[in-house]
Parts: sequence; structure tokens; C-alpha cells
Amino acid sequence: TDLPIALTIQRTFYGIHDFTLLAIPLFVLAGNVMNISGVTNRILKFANALVGHTRGGLANANVVASIIFSGMSGSALADAGGLGTVEIEAMRRGGYPKKFAVGVTGASATIGPIIPPSIPLVIYGAIAEVSVGALFLAGFLPGLVMGVCLMIYVSWEARKLNVEQQPTPTLVILVKAAWEALPAV
Repeated sequence: TDLPIALTIQRTFYGIHDFTLLAIPLFVLAGNVMNISGVTNRILKFANALVGHTRGGLANANVVASIIFSGMSGSALADAGGLGTVEIEAMRRGGYPKKFAVGVTGASATIGPIIPPSIPLVIYGAIAEVSVGALFLAGFLPGLVMGVCLMIYVSWEARKLNVEQQPTPTLVILVKAAWEALPAV
């Protein structure tokens, strides 16, 4: 081509100069910091206090915790990596088969890119010059619907697996779990 090589290099580096792309490593960093600091355990404990008494309670808590965590990390990989080990281990201790625990964790992690803030939505907004705020508003409801549908399936599957139900938490336990999870949320 007739273009000078210096112009090609300059245009290549100009593409990564966009400040909105800085959100990606910061989302991943936030997920790692929350995992190391024990925030993920607090989120799972809060989610378990909310829905742990339902049929398939720990699996439903897995989905709720992923919904909460996806509002912080914006990435399916961060959800699976940050909460995954904690959720799978808790479900294994609760009597769930390993395949089911891994499947629910993987499926609930896919909610991460839909519920804002979302890395794919930030990238799409930056590339297509679309309002990232409008994309975030558009992704919130579908992410919640996806989570509710997954919880319905989990409850149905837990009935077939005959998993033991947890007792309904008292108001004191629910408030204590919410207070501990408040800094994370």
C-alpha cells in the first residue's frame, strides 16, 4: 500500500488508547480483590440466607450470588473464577452431585456479561459509539429474567435429585448476613 509504516503503527496504538477499554482490567482486578478479601464468601452467605430455604437452596443461592457478583465484575470468567470455587465446594458439602454443582456454576456465570456493568457492553459501546449507559439499562432486565429462569430449572432439578432443604432463616440471621454483605454490595 501507499501508507507509510509509521502511520500504520500509530493507528494501531491509537485504537488501544481509548479510556473506556480501561474498564476491562479494572473489572477483573475488582473481582480478584473481592475473592482474595473474602467478599465472595459474604456474598454467597447472603444469597444463601435469601433463598437457601427454597427447594435446591444452595444451587439457587449460587445463581443469586452470581447475579450480585456480576453487578461488580462484568465478566463470566471473573464470576466463575471468583465465586466458582466457593460455590462448588459449598454445593458439594450440601450433597449436590459434582456435575450438577459445576453445571449450575457455569450457567450462572454466563449472567455476568448481561447484567451491567458488563465488559462486552463496554466494548460494544466503545466500538459502535453507542451509549454505554443505555446498553447497561437494556441488559439489566434480561439478566434478571435469565437468573429467575435458571432458578426455576434448578428447583425442578433439585426435586428430582431429592436434595435436602435447609431450614428457613430467622430475621436475625437474614439481617446479619445482609449487614456482612453490605460492603460488597
